[in-house]
Amino acid sequence: MSRTYKATGINLKTQPLGESDKIVTILTQEFGLIRAIAPGARKHNSSLGGRSGMFVVNELLISQGRSSQPSTPTLDRITQAETIKTYPGLTKDLGKLAASQYLAEIVLCQALSEHPQEELYEVINEHLQRLEALPKSQGLDVVAHLAHGVFHLLALGGLAPQVQFCCLTERPLTPDLKNPNWQVGFSIPAGGTICLQAWEQLIKEREKRRKEENSPVPSSQSPVPNLRYQTVVHHQDIPKISSRLGAKELDMLQHLSQPEIMQIDAASDYGWLSVEQILRQYAQYHLGRPIRSATLIDSYFAPNHDAIV
Repeated sequence: MSRTYKATGINLKTQPLGESDKIVTILTQEFGLIRAIAPGARKHNSSLGGRSGMFVVNELLISQGRSSQPSTPTLDRITQAETIKTYPGLTKDLGKLAASQYLAEIVLCQALSEHPQEELYEVINEHLQRLEALPKSQGLDVVAHLAHGVFHLLALGGLAPQVQFCCLTERPLTPDLKNPNWQVGFSIPAGGTICLQAWEQLIKEREKRRKEENSPVPSSQSPVPNLRYQTVVHHQDIPKISSRLGAKELDMLQHLSQPEIMQIDAASDYGWLSVEQILRQYAQYHLGRPIRSATLIDSYFAPNHDAIV
């Protein structure tokens, strides 16, 4: 007989299998990411029908799959599921649902299999609960909470961008909120914010060195012909600036690591759309894959779009 095991997990992805089954991708506290068959879940009267839906948290009894050939993997099967939490409010609001799927995609990129993922499990549930609790009339609050969730997940995976200090000088950055022309650079490959003055100075120094290296050497300073050596000069790489941020955008990014960010009234602040775009591009680069659910955010929360359903 196949071995059975218990797990507590949240459904993050489902897909049909055959005529009546589902394959459910579940983030569990005990075993990390698992994929299991929910037999008969697509039948009208199936006990696993609702329990195999998106963002449903279950206590599960799972039967480990077996194969007649050791080299051929098989999926485990859900034999029992007891629902302990659901997020019905997410499926009733398109903006909240899009943001939840967005966060789920990031979790699926980060989660490990066959390893406990208790902290990741707690974080995704925390942010889904926050999204569900939002009033329906506050559309852009969803984007603010989404940005907070993305930053939190990236930080948990050790990938959060550096937004408090300059990546070149390691000096703290303080946005000048009174200056409408104040800007800072953001470099996705370098991993965060860059002081534009330091960046421009680095470019000038590089050009100066290049001219000096390419200038002809006076005959009186010519090297000894028989002396064989080579001087190696190490240059600091000049990072590519992916975008330029205003003071308000940097201030938002710097507060994302703090729980107090959720107290900011974001209902009419389109700056969160810009912040989400920055984090999206950063996450896609460092995770190595596109976030498909982000297209729903673009269409639903586009500027001047009425976010109230």
